[in-house]
Amino acid sequence: MSSTPAILAIDQGTTSSRAIVFDTASRIITVAQEEFPQHYPADGWVEHAPEDIWQSTLRVSQQAIKQAQSEGFEIVTIGITNQRETTLAWQRSTGKAIGNAIVWQDRRTADYCATLKSQGHETMVSAKTGLLLDPYFSASKMRWILDNYPEAQQLADQGDLAFGTVDSFLLWRLTDGKSFFTDATNASRTNLFNIETQCWDTELLTLFGIPAATLPEVKDSAAEFGTTSQAVLGHSIPIQGIAGDQQAATVGQCCFHPGDIKSTYGTGCFVVMNTGEELIRSQHRLLSTVAYRLQGKPCYALEGSIFVAGAAVQWLRDSLHLIQNAAETETHAASLTSNDGVFLVPAFTGLGAPYWNPNARGAIFGLTRASTPAHLSRATLEAVCYQTFDLLEAMANDGVSPKQIRIDGAMVNNNWLMQFLADILAIDVHRPQITETTALGAAFLAGLQAGIYADTTQLEERWQQQAQRQPQMDEELRQALIRRWQKAVDQTLNFSA
Repeated sequence: MSSTPAILAIDQGTTSSRAIVFDTASRIITVAQEEFPQHYPADGWVEHAPEDIWQSTLRVSQQAIKQAQSEGFEIVTIGITNQRETTLAWQRSTGKAIGNAIVWQDRRTADYCATLKSQGHETMVSAKTGLLLDPYFSASKMRWILDNYPEAQQLADQGDLAFGTVDSFLLWRLTDGKSFFTDATNASRTNLFNIETQCWDTELLTLFGIPAATLPEVKDSAAEFGTTSQAVLGHSIPIQGIAGDQQAATVGQCCFHPGDIKSTYGTGCFVVMNTGEELIRSQHRLLSTVAYRLQGKPCYALEGSIFVAGAAVQWLRDSLHLIQNAAETETHAASLTSNDGVFLVPAFTGLGAPYWNPNARGAIFGLTRASTPAHLSRATLEAVCYQTFDLLEAMANDGVSPKQIRIDGAMVNNNWLMQFLADILAIDVHRPQITETTALGAAFLAGLQAGIYADTTQLEERWQQQAQRQPQMDEELRQALIRRWQKAVDQTLNFSA
């Protein structure tokens, strides 16, 4: 009996690892997911154990493949998408990791970045990378590893050290050390990659003191990345797509034309607008980045990054124990006729765009004796929407004003959030049939390289809308809420100064 071809998307995220099998019509066949521990060794530090990343990814991949096979499917190609900027180092000869992975949210290199900025380097860094000098990006994390793990510098000197974002680490492990690659989207988030020349940049490598030999070769987002080892997955399957999670979601949302915009609500929130062949330089502290690179040709994007979105809901659940599951926030929020003046600024690991303040910390305003868990739930959901407004306002100030937005990620299944987002942004909000667009984008990229899909036009035909919300809020109320939010942010920034 012949098997039906299918695509495995490995989605290695900040709080969990997932494996999703899609058929060639982009329908989900099976999903396996596993959460793994977060480590907070100091204020503003966030780490993952590399073996937790690897073992959870391996287990969910094996589960998904086994389940798909039991239903008559054969995995013909693999796409990988990953939490971006998270950085780790390992020994080439053994594959053994050096210390824990430093997560994208981590702020430990804030002083180092501030020093480089004070020395006048940010203009050069921004011109080459489209990024700012911030702990968010990978280069300062690599520098920290070299400075704080003596064996890392020693291995680098011996040519036996590998630096990578999570995609490179997984690729290395899946191919049993035979493949050391990344793609242009992940490379573009390191502060070491020149997004115009599409190469690791010598001047940037020198600034951060990162040996070029420690870095992976950069390929297109759809390319031949290697084949899984029989000893690892039990199958030899080509890996043909890689993209950082937000760029993968951009592909999964079929944002292939200049002006197309999507916003993903996972651990953080990330708004990405396709700018095509044009590399737009933001004047309002947004990032210029690579949306994807196909057949050697980069497509650029403008991006705003919010560090905490779904992570704040996890905080309500795991730290405050105010809810048992994320779905309760929708019930809480809908139970109130207003926020009663309660605002949360979820700056648990600093504030991202457009503020870029790594020292800011979370704050709650407007509490009274009448405040309840429902108020905190609602303030948490509202904060996600206000932060998205901040990003779209910065884009508007840069001369690009979207008329609609496509949303995805686990949070957008919350219908109250979706409506409030449309109200605060004052534009139409569209939710796709498949909200797992990050994994879908990785599958699309692998499918393009495998020849399952002819081109991006064929992918666009597969995008389907599941729900739409239009703004309904009175404009005077909307403006009043935005003013109160901005006042809360100002007070938070003043407190951290």
